[in-house]
Amino acid sequence: MDMARQMMQLLLLALVTAAGSAQPRNARARTDLLNVCMNAKHHKAQPSPEDELYGQCSPWKKNACCTANTSQELHKDISRLYNFNWDHCGKMQPACKRHFIQDACLYECSPNLGPWIWQVNQSWRKERILNVPLCKEDCEHWWEDCRTSYTCKSNWHKGWNWSSGINECPAGALCRTFESYFPTPAALCEGLWGHSFKVSNYSGGSGRCIQMWFDSAQGNANEEVAKFYAATMNAGAPSHGIIGS
Repeated sequence: MDMARQMMQLLLLALVTAAGSAQPRNARARTDLLNVCMNAKHHKAQPSPEDELYGQCSPWKKNACCTANTSQELHKDISRLYNFNWDHCGKMQPACKRHFIQDACLYECSPNLGPWIWQVNQSWRKERILNVPLCKEDCEHWWEDCRTSYTCKSNWHKGWNWSSGINECPAGALCRTFESYFPTPAALCEGLWGHSFKVSNYSGGSGRCIQMWFDSAQGNANEEVAKFYAATMNAGAPSHGIIGS
C-alpha cells in the first residue's frame, strides 16, 4: 500500500511538472468557465455588448471582452496596444495579415475561452490562454495564406528585441518565409504564441473546436464549444494552475 501511494505521488508530481509547474488555482473556479474575460492588459472585467466593434472584430459585438477602441487598434500595422509590428520582415501580405487580425480579435474579444484560461506570472497580464482547440481548417487556411510572407522567429511569444520600443528581430535572426520557420500548419498555430492554440482534428460547426471565423448572423458558434469543454472539466478534469509564461 505504501509503495502504491509513493508511485501515485511520483505520477502526480510528473504530471504537474509537465503542465508547466502548475499549482492549485483559485482565481477562477471551475464554475466560472463560461461567459468570462481574461484578466489581461486590455480586456474588460466582464463581457457585454459593444455595438461599435470595428472590422474583423464585429462578430463579437453582441457580447465582447474588448472595447470598440481596442478593436480599432487591432487593425493597425503597429498598434498602441502592444507596439507589435507585423511587418518586422517587410510588408506582410494582406491575405496573411487578416488571419493575425482575426486571431487578435478572438484573443481580445471572445468571452468563450474560459476553459483554457490559465494564471500566469507576468507583469502585463495575470491570465493567458493555453491549448485552445483551434478548428483544423482555420489553422490550415492561416498557414496557406502566410507561407510566403516573411518572419524571423518561430515563437512570437518572447525573444524579440524591444530596444526601439517596438518588436524587432533579435541579433542573428534571419528573415525567411513563414514556411521556413513553420513547416506545417500545426507548427504555426501551436508554436507562434507559445501554445496558446492546439490544432484540433475537428472542423468548424462540430461544436468541439474554437472558430476564429464565424458568421455572427448565425450566432456565436464558440458558445457551444465552451459549454462542452466546461462540462467536461466540471466532470472531473484537473483544475488549472499557475504557469510561468
